This record gives sequence, C-alpha cells and structure tokens, in this order.
Amino acid sequence: MTQKVGFRTRTRHVCRGFSLVELLVTIAIVASLLGILLPAVQAARESARRSGCSLSLRQLGLAILTHEASRRRLPAGYVSEPSRMPVDPGSRDRPPGTGWGMLIAAYLEESALADRYQPAAGIGIGALENRAVVSESPAIFRCPSDGGPRAAFEVLDEGGGPHPSNAMLGRSSYVANAGHAEPWGEPLESWEGQANGPLYRNSWLKLSRISDGLSKTVFLGEHTQRLSQKAWAGTLPGAASHPSEAFAGSEPDGAATLLLVHSGPADAEAEVIHPPNDPVAHVCQMFSDHPGGCNVAFGDGAVRFISESINLDVWAAMSSIAGGEGVAGDAQ
Repeated sequence: MTQKVGFRTRTRHVCRGFSLVELLVTIAIVASLLGILLPAVQAARESARRSGCSLSLRQLGLAILTHEASRRRLPAGYVSEPSRMPVDPGSRDRPPGTGWGMLIAAYLEESALADRYQPAAGIGIGALENRAVVSESPAIFRCPSDGGPRAAFEVLDEGGGPHPSNAMLGRSSYVANAGHAEPWGEPLESWEGQANGPLYRNSWLKLSRISDGLSKTVFLGEHTQRLSQKAWAGTLPGAASHPSEAFAGSEPDGAATLLLVHSGPADAEAEVIHPPNDPVAHVCQMFSDHPGGCNVAFGDGAVRFISESINLDVWAAMSSIAGGEGVAGDAQ
C-alpha cells in the first residue's frame, strides 16, 4: 500500500504469519526428516557401542592369553578346591569360588582389585575381607549396549531366597564358554570328560588341549543383565543365576551359570543347540543386546560378531576344544 504525502511517497509493508496449511506442511517436513535421521543416528550409536564391546572383549581375551604365558595354563572358569567346606550337595561346588574374571584381573588395568583380593578367603561365607572387592563392577566387564542393571546384585539361592553368605557381586556382561554340556546340573566331583569347552570348573587347561585350534574355539561371549544375573569375580556353592521378569520363561540355574554358559547339545536337551540371541535362550546361554547377534572372543584373542542365524552345527563346533569338527572360513 502506497500513500503520497506532499512530495514524498511512503510505502507501508503489511506482515502476515504462516497459514495453517503452511504450518502443517512445515511440521510434516520436519517429522519426515527426523524419521530419516533418527534411525541413522541410533545405528551409528549402536555401532560405536558394539565397537566398544568388541574392544573390551579383546582386552579380556588377551588377558587370558597373558595368564597362560605367565602360568603356562589358562585360567579356570572358577575354582573349587576338593578339600574345602562347605560343599553343595547338588553340584559338589566348594570354596573359594574365584572366577575367571578375578583370575585375569592382574593382567588387565584392574591390578588394584587383584591385589586387594585374598584368594584363600575366596567368595562367600566368612570372606568378609573380599566383600568390597567382589561387589565392584569394573567397566571392562560391561558392554555399553547392555541394557540391564549396573549395580551389584544380591546373591540368591536356587529357591530365590537370600544366599547364606549375604554376598553382593558386581555384574558382568561377559561369560566364559564351558562347551556343549551343562555339568553344573549334576553332583560331579570333577567335570573332566563332561565339559568340553576351554573354561570350566577347575579347568586350568594347557593350550595343547585345544586341538581344534585357538582361532576356531570360542572362549568368551556376551550375556546381557536384562536376561539374568552374571558376575565377573566368582561364584558360591549353593548360589543360582535367576532370570529377570522380562525372561520369565527361563528357570534359575546353578551357581556355575553366574560365570559360565554352554552351547548345547547337552544330555538333558539332546540335539538342542542354542546360538547367540536364541529367542528361547536360558540363563546359561549367550545373549546380547546387540541386534542380530553377539560379540565373541576366540582363543587367539580375535573378536568376531557372530550372527544369531549362524549354522547350529558350526556354532557347536566352535564351542568345543577337541571335537575335530571342521569350521570353514569366517563362519558366521
């Protein structure tokens, strides 16, 4: 609009806002852009978390090899001394219960914890001097994608009641491979001839026992705290790993499963093999919060991402130390 005032012309600009249609179109465009960008951002974040998890597993795997180089044997899955009491009648587990994570702590950046831990006292009843150590949760033992609890958990017995030790254990996202079977379900004094993985109760294996090859044998893998309780420092006779409410279809399992898992097939589940992230997984199998599978550390220190759709026979072959099974190429 233009007005003439004397010899001057004055122009007045009339401002108007967005119409409703223009506003709705703008909102739709922004929403579309967010819909495109958010999955990409989430995928990038998960990729970074998966890489961080892989790095942690690699450090743990190398610490296992450093233990072997220093002591000429791999660490045991956990320690149960035949002369110690009390003994759990269902599993024949005994103190001290020191787990593979504590056994390699001195070869990680956790030497302060290793120095404070008193092996003779162990984990459990009367081990007051170790309570503060075993209840810590070092970052190296936690996967960044693990969506479960992070605080230490109260140890429970198989019935779900408090364990007599009243112990609290720091959590771990990583577990050791005991092989095909689950010998913790039987009252065995020795697991020799039953467990065929690299780390199990009192295993202390020499590398020569792993005739299938270090690069083709799974040592460690993942287990999210969303599924069940897992510890890094050790276990106790009569304890149990309990599933979370989100995995109520699984049942509690023995004290060994606070540290160890198996792949199957087992005597109680003939021909049943559980790959990573099996939808019917129990507390004694590998299960991660990574979409599509989980990270696994092999005996040579290499870490690979194993797909949940891996051939079941290949997965079982990689879980044993001396089965003579062939695993061709980079099987996933």
